[in-house]
Amino acid sequence: MDESEDELIERLNSRDEAAFEQVFKQHYKSLHAYAFTMLKDDDMAEEVVQNVFYKLWERSTELNITSTVAAYLFRAVHNESLNHLKHLKVRSQHQLYVSYRNDAHADTATKKLQVKELEKRLHAALTELPEGCRTVFQLSRFEELRYSEIADVLGISVKTVENQMGKALKLLRTKLAGFLTLLFILLTLLNRYL
Repeated sequence: MDESEDELIERLNSRDEAAFEQVFKQHYKSLHAYAFTMLKDDDMAEEVVQNVFYKLWERSTELNITSTVAAYLFRAVHNESLNHLKHLKVRSQHQLYVSYRNDAHADTATKKLQVKELEKRLHAALTELPEGCRTVFQLSRFEELRYSEIADVLGISVKTVENQMGKALKLLRTKLAGFLTLLFILLTLLNRYL
């Protein structure tokens, strides 16, 4: 380092505003350009350079510059830019996680509402079924009895159980047309023991 560089560092250490202004005017544009090459965003680059100059002023009495002021500032901008990028990455990952959690929660809440609505409509549709169809449907789907077991319980033939069940399903399909996919899943789950 030449003598003028040593003097400049000494003036910065003593919080000389004129020295600080000189350094700022001399290096701001090149530091901003360097930060921009790392961050690819003009506003972020400006923020990083301003942070470096702010820290330079705040810590001027503690400065231990062993190279040139320019080298010190470029290293500071480099480190500050890396920290900024790390912070952005963490924030982005956190936002992605929060978004995923919110979407999952919204999906679950929506499905719960759909299931409740389906249950309500299913109950209403069941009350509209003829009694024989309703009894066969309830024994099959809710009590999980096989057709042969339903026939024994009701004292009717298996063929009659099949006919009553077919009629019940046809009527329910028309009543619950908007919920067919959900109804299909529900009935499949309930019917797996047949």
